[in-house]
Amino acid sequence: MKVILLSELRGKGGEGDVVDVAQGFAENYLFPNKIAQPATPGNIKQLEERRHNIEKREAQRIANAEALKAALDGKSVTVDAKIGEEGQLFGSVTPAQIADAVQAQLGLEVDRKRVGRGNNIKTSGKHAVEINLYREITATVNVLVGVTEETVAEEVVEAEAEAAAEVATEEAAE
Repeated sequence: MKVILLSELRGKGGEGDVVDVAQGFAENYLFPNKIAQPATPGNIKQLEERRHNIEKREAQRIANAEALKAALDGKSVTVDAKIGEEGQLFGSVTPAQIADAVQAQLGLEVDRKRVGRGNNIKTSGKHAVEINLYREITATVNVLVGVTEETVAEEVVEAEAEAAAEVATEEAAE
């Protein structure tokens, strides 16, 4: 069944797109929630008249997403969590916790549903998390779990020192 989307539908398209969906999905979810309307000849004609306004809103959404990406990319946020031995967490860090940390520490509003869910964070340390801002526009945020940026820097220095000591012992053995 062909429908006209009235708002963005993840995986299908954005406002004003004419897409093909299952009839039950359209009648039971899209129409009652006012996410889409049937693609009748009259509705398609109205869509063509509204096309200019839709393009302006789309350009504004893309500009806002790009600005948010510039503000988020490469930034670090810290999430507190209970950590057991060997850096294992009791539970995991949720997308809602990450969104709350971004709000509190960076002052930027991020929808928890757009925080990447690829792998659950179940260990302490530094993790790169993608945030889908709008369609293909994504930002990467570093999430520090149970540690601060100074601790991560200290761990890097310790690892380098251990590597140097290992090289020195290998050279001494030869």
